[in-house]
Amino acid sequence: MTAINNNYLELQGSYLFSEIAKRRTTFIQENPNAEIISLGIGDVTRGLPEAVLKAMHEAVDELAQPGSFRGYGPEQGYDFLIQAIIENDYKARGIDIALNEVFLSDGSKCDVGNIQEIFSQDSIVAVQDPVYPVYVDTNVMAGRSGKYNQETKRYENIVYLECTAENNFKPSLPDRKVDLIYLCYPNNPTGMTLTKDELKVWVDYARENNCLILFDSAYEAFIQEKDVPHSIYEVEGAREVAIEFRSFSKTAGFTGVRCAYTVVPRELKGLDASGNSVLINDLWNRRHTTKFNGVSYVTQRGAAAIYSPEGKEQISSLVEYYMTNAAIIRDGLASIGLEVFGGVNAPYIWLKTPQGMDSWSFFDKLLSEANIVGTPGVGFGQSGQGYFRLTAFGSRENTEKAVDRIRQLSL
Repeated sequence: MTAINNNYLELQGSYLFSEIAKRRTTFIQENPNAEIISLGIGDVTRGLPEAVLKAMHEAVDELAQPGSFRGYGPEQGYDFLIQAIIENDYKARGIDIALNEVFLSDGSKCDVGNIQEIFSQDSIVAVQDPVYPVYVDTNVMAGRSGKYNQETKRYENIVYLECTAENNFKPSLPDRKVDLIYLCYPNNPTGMTLTKDELKVWVDYARENNCLILFDSAYEAFIQEKDVPHSIYEVEGAREVAIEFRSFSKTAGFTGVRCAYTVVPRELKGLDASGNSVLINDLWNRRHTTKFNGVSYVTQRGAAAIYSPEGKEQISSLVEYYMTNAAIIRDGLASIGLEVFGGVNAPYIWLKTPQGMDSWSFFDKLLSEANIVGTPGVGFGQSGQGYFRLTAFGSRENTEKAVDRIRQLSL
């Protein structure tokens, strides 16, 4: 028989959101009349912005005519979208990014999962805890994690940076040598952020210790406070040590359309086996063009429309809608004495479960007694035990209804 990649056998249980879906399905089968409200997975509920729809319809019409038809496009993305990204997301903030430093893809989840492929298998990985599961699981698949410790519920070779209420869910710097540091801000799942000065501490650390920051800023559009940076490149020196991941999924309703991008500055360097310097941008370009065929032309035209005056206005309305939902959840839960975090610069609310309840028992209580689906905090890591995540991506009606149901629970 064909041998398998044994690293996959180190993966623990099923993917978090698959487990949630399984429990939800079982409950619905047993309670077919239950009206389920889902505030678990971070999927949006509003329709695509009108500017996006118009641009995509026009792009489809182009493809219908031989004279304007387009087949395979550049794997890195069309210049018209990359230039719009650079002008609006970076140059407008005083950041210089070149065309060949931006790579379009079908999602940040894919990029943050795939980026590890271009680094040595013996690289030491540091992750926040709680953490988006993809960061950990893809490094397990690659063989960097070591064995899973059943006592600690952690992998032996991964460095966990604990984010707890005691440190305001902001991790301390690693206490040992690491090569890759995954940071996510605004944070999923806690909804917390770093100020520019706090982020500079990480950039300075990476420069001094020759390590690389993998910066997931998929939720930057939801930032409301002025002292919170939208890009790690707002920090001096970050181009030397950081790769940034961005997404249109939540800001423009592209969860089903699929479009995101990754910025890999040309200053980033790594060492080959002989100690020679190699440009990380070149490696990612090689990987990207080999394993990815590019985002569709229709999708890229839709994404470019986000940066039009109409698109910007419509995106702003979407963000406001979801952040109002976040405030409704945050204020509603706080009003009944629950300890809540996040929901100010991110569409996630991170709450402390009621005394005596762990993350999964609270999940079961919400599902069975209030017919609400959320996400158990422990699913993001051991530091998430005793916490729970709710998203603001539901409809206004369901958001208000869910808060009312939680208020009526005996907690």
